Amino acid sequence: MDITYKSEAHRAILTMWGALRGRFTNMAKNLTEEQLDLKLYDTTIRSLLIHTAEAEYMFAEWYLSKEQPSTLPSSNTHEEIIKLLELSNTHVITAINELKEDELYTMVETKMGTSTPAEAVGRLMYHAGIHVGQIAFIKKQ
Repeated sequence: MDITYKSEAHRAILTMWGALRGRFTNMAKNLTEEQLDLKLYDTTIRSLLIHTAEAEYMFAEWYLSKEQPSTLPSSNTHEEIIKLLELSNTHVITAINELKEDELYTMVETKMGTSTPAEAVGRLMYHAGIHVGQIAFIKKQ
């Protein structure tokens, strides 16, 4: 995805997002269909990947002023989950880049509390990182 940055702030945020989210996507792409059903207690790798995409859509709506699609694509197969993750990633990138520079640092009140959009993107990066660790742990079981 070629990105034209609106400002240096956009470039900084999107560069960090791209580095982390790219690693997350590559990890997901390297999973097998069988590995998607590995689990720890009631949590499968499949559910963690889908949850990550859903959280990205939710944060984009709540903190980045980008409405979620009315329906998300099917996410039953590995291929469909990868597509969902790619779509949620594009959604977040578009949402960030549609904000004005000063909006990146304006506090937004949501059901999850108050954060700036820039902070919310940081929370999304942290969130994906937690799930990468969980997936690695589940695969080693």
